Amino acid sequence: MGKVKKKLSKEQQRKLSRKVKVSMKKYIIPIFIPHRGCPHDCSFCNQRRIAGKVVDSTQEDVYRIIDTYRNLFPKTARFIEIAYYGGSFTGLPKNVQADLLKPASEYKIKGLLKDIRISTRPDYINSDILDLLHEYDVSIIELGVQSTDNEVLSLNRRGHSRKEVLEAVELIKQHNFKLGLQMMVGLLGDNEASIMKTAEDFLQLKPDFIRIYPTVVIKDTYLETLYDKGEYIPFTLQRSVDICKKLLLLFKKNNIPVIRLGLQTTEEITYGKAVIAGPYHPAFREIVESEIYKDIIEEKIKEKSINDTDALIIFCHPSAVSKVSGFKQSNKIYILDKYNFSKVSIKKSIDLRIDEIEIKIDT
Repeated sequence: MGKVKKKLSKEQQRKLSRKVKVSMKKYIIPIFIPHRGCPHDCSFCNQRRIAGKVVDSTQEDVYRIIDTYRNLFPKTARFIEIAYYGGSFTGLPKNVQADLLKPASEYKIKGLLKDIRISTRPDYINSDILDLLHEYDVSIIELGVQSTDNEVLSLNRRGHSRKEVLEAVELIKQHNFKLGLQMMVGLLGDNEASIMKTAEDFLQLKPDFIRIYPTVVIKDTYLETLYDKGEYIPFTLQRSVDICKKLLLLFKKNNIPVIRLGLQTTEEITYGKAVIAGPYHPAFREIVESEIYKDIIEEKIKEKSINDTDALIIFCHPSAVSKVSGFKQSNKIYILDKYNFSKVSIKKSIDLRIDEIEIKIDT
C-alpha cells in the first residue's frame, strides 16, 4: 500500500504559503556610486541631491555591504540581486568597474546570489565594455534613455541622440544581457506625442522591463534655473497621471512589466528639500493604478441602467481593494458624487484576477 498523504491544516497551509512567498521574493543589495562615471549635467539631474548623503563605495565596502544584507535576509531567500545605483557605471575607468564588480561576481559564482545589475547611459556602451561586464557576471543592464526624441534629448543636455539608444540596445541584446529601459515624462520640450513616440520605440526595442519617472524640478539643476525664469513649466500631477495611465496600459498589453512608476521617496526627494516643483507624489503609482480602475468601473456602470436609489457593489481580487477604492477613497467618493448611488461597497472575490472587476447594481 502506498503512503497516505496527510492533509495540511489551514494554519500549516498559511505557514507554507508564507515560506514560498519569502523564497520567491526578490531581495536587493544596493551599492551606491553617486555621480561617478558621468561628466554630464542633464537638465533634470543633481545626483548629489538625488542620492542624498551617500559616500562612494570601494571594493572593501562592497564586500561589507553584501555580507551585511545577506545576514538580514531570510535563510530561504533565493532571488538576491546586487544593484549598482547612481552615476553611469560603465563611464567609470575599467579598473574601477572591475574592482567594484569583483565581490559580486565571487558571490554569484558561489551561488549565493542570482543577478548583478548596473545602470548606465546609452552612449557608454560598446563591445569592450560588455565583454568586461560578462567577465564579472553582470546579468542586467538598465539604460537611462529618458526619451527617444532628438529635440527633447538636446534640450535636456543628454549628450546623446536616438541613434546611440538604438545602437546600445542592439549590442546589449547581441551580448545576451537582460535589458531594462528608463523613460521620463514631462521633460523640457516634451508633449504627449513625443512621450508616446518614445513608448512606441520602447515596444520595438522589446526590453525585459521598464521604469517610468515623472519629471520634477530638483534644486540646483538647469531645470530649476529655467523654472525660476518661467521658461519651463512642469506637468501637473493630473496630466502626468493621465499620460502614465496610457503608458502603463500600453506596456501591460504588450507584456512588458513596469517595475517602477514614480520617484522613490528619500530623505531628499520630497517637497521642501530637493524637490522644488513638479508632479512629485509618494504614492504616484497607486494614484495611476487607482484611476485605471476608476475608468473601468465607469465603463461598466455605463453599460447598466441605474437610478438614485441604487447601491453599487464592486467585486475585485483581495489585493486590489485599496486601488479599486482609490487613493484616500477617491474612487468611491467620485462614483458616489457623479452617479448618485445610495451606497458604494467593495467586496473581495478570489475568483477574479488582480486586473479584473465585476459590478452589481443592487436595487
